[in-house]
Amino acid sequence: MAKKKTKDSGKIVNRRARFDYELGDSYVVGIVLNGRETKSLRLGHGQLQGAYVMVKNDELWLVNATIHGTNGISISETETVRTRKLLAKKREITQIISAKQQGLSIIPTEILTRGRFIKLRIALGKGRRQYDKRANLKRQDDTRRTARALQRAS
Repeated sequence: MAKKKTKDSGKIVNRRARFDYELGDSYVVGIVLNGRETKSLRLGHGQLQGAYVMVKNDELWLVNATIHGTNGISISETETVRTRKLLAKKREITQIISAKQQGLSIIPTEILTRGRFIKLRIALGKGRRQYDKRANLKRQDDTRRTARALQRAS
């Protein structure tokens, strides 16, 4: 009998990051997890909202990312939001640290769970101001309206 295909896209996305930041270069880094966290993430029980990456002793750390347990997987309250170490090449870490010193933020954008290893995509970004966010929403709304008008006209 054939396996059932799941609807899982293989990633957990931080949708708010694109709205709050102007994202630039992105890096794919590894993340140190235990077995229960790995299984929960593969089932899609993770969240990046409010998470950020911090640099400490020339190492990258993921702070405030939430991984929930399910009925079969018990994860304690202290472990759901614990700080997790990120794994990257030394050259990438030095590039990220230099960008951080120039005033850019390090934002986790998505957790990739498709392959053998669970990876995290982080991006360097600059925070948007409130008026930038409004202008962006207005621009998107205008393009949506023109696309609809063109579709009706044809």
